[in-house]
Amino acid sequence: MTTHQTSSLLVGLAAVVFLARVLGMLARRLNQPAVIGEVLAGIALGPTLFHGALSDALFPAGIRPLLAALAAVGVAAFMFLVGLEWDAAMIRGSGSLAATVSFSSVLLPFGLGMLLALYLMDDYGTGDRTAFMLFMGIAMSITAFPVLARILTDRRMSRSPLGVVALACASIDDVLAWSLLAAVIAVSGSAGPDQWRILLAVPYLLAMLFVVRPLLRRFAARRPALTLTPTVFAAVLVGLLLSAAATEWVGLHYIFGAFLFGVILPREGSERLRADVHERLGHLSGTLLLPVFFLVAGLQVDLSGLDAGGLGALGLILLVAVGGKFTGAFAAARLNRMPLRQSAALATLMNTRGLTELIVLNVGLQLGFLDRDLYSLMVVMAVVTTAMAGPLLSWIIGRPTDPDAPRPPAHPTATTPSATTTTPATGTGTEHAAGTVGTPA
Repeated sequence: MTTHQTSSLLVGLAAVVFLARVLGMLARRLNQPAVIGEVLAGIALGPTLFHGALSDALFPAGIRPLLAALAAVGVAAFMFLVGLEWDAAMIRGSGSLAATVSFSSVLLPFGLGMLLALYLMDDYGTGDRTAFMLFMGIAMSITAFPVLARILTDRRMSRSPLGVVALACASIDDVLAWSLLAAVIAVSGSAGPDQWRILLAVPYLLAMLFVVRPLLRRFAARRPALTLTPTVFAAVLVGLLLSAAATEWVGLHYIFGAFLFGVILPREGSERLRADVHERLGHLSGTLLLPVFFLVAGLQVDLSGLDAGGLGALGLILLVAVGGKFTGAFAAARLNRMPLRQSAALATLMNTRGLTELIVLNVGLQLGFLDRDLYSLMVVMAVVTTAMAGPLLSWIIGRPTDPDAPRPPAHPTATTPSATTTTPATGTGTEHAAGTVGTPA
């Protein structure tokens, strides 16, 4: 790197961190997840405003590969933290309601997304029609577990029966969405001439679940007082990076390896260690690395040329994204005899997308499933569906600060109250956006 590139990089990073923090705080003051402000910061620094003059001045072409590398590390850290908070106990404790709502709220928007892809094919389609349709279905099916968790925490609902069910549904949605995305990547041939490596994903998964995880559990059981020393933290980072590198090498995406390594870290007996890892890595990721990811994502968003046709496509995208998620979750909740208001509240929560959606969209853009125009519209959809969750929830069940707001009654099928169900106190990562991962909301 030249001296000019180094100084440009440092100045650019300072601008990203400052603007993301200011707009994130402004979003929180407006009762919105901080991720809304941070995403808007990335878009504001991109080509949408001033025809790209600001982004060209702050982020010349020579430093953009370095920004992309930092963004990749940030996304890997975020996905690791999502996996770290994912807890199968939430699913087991919520009965059949969570599974029913989750499958319905994934399958219906998935099918509608594929139908929408057929309609958008002529204007926005890529070379692989099947991959395009499948990816659009996945993009419509996403629920952001971390931002949902933060909304529930802010409203003091994370341990209510409704909150427990919502977290369990979001957990199942996460697994379904990542599994579907992995399948689409595997069958799309995006790994190029080394596509045979995808066959190694199965032994990798088995080794992580049945070899590495038991070894980590045994290690944690022998050291009940294990603390986060620099050596232990370094070991966690090495495991995270190697797992992410493995899935990238076999032809999946590095996000899957990072997520899985977080999932397999032992829970019993290492609660303090997990909390310390979350705090230390979360602060760095949420304050520096994820804002860089929002910048890199925003540099690909260009809404300056949006015309009537683009607005029509955006309207259809919002209709399918919101309507498919809400209808699927609401119908399944009502079939399980959940009260009307709580069914609507649950369906509203399942519509939050946040940073999780942005990660999926960036994967689609990198692998050629989306073109830049459709990617820009989908980013707008992610922002809108995340921003509308809080106000709609307040309209349905009342504001959290209102002492007269109706409290959700216990649901007969949510058999395990919060005392027996583990729920995160905060979300993860800049879903920290929602204010989470280790950064103050």
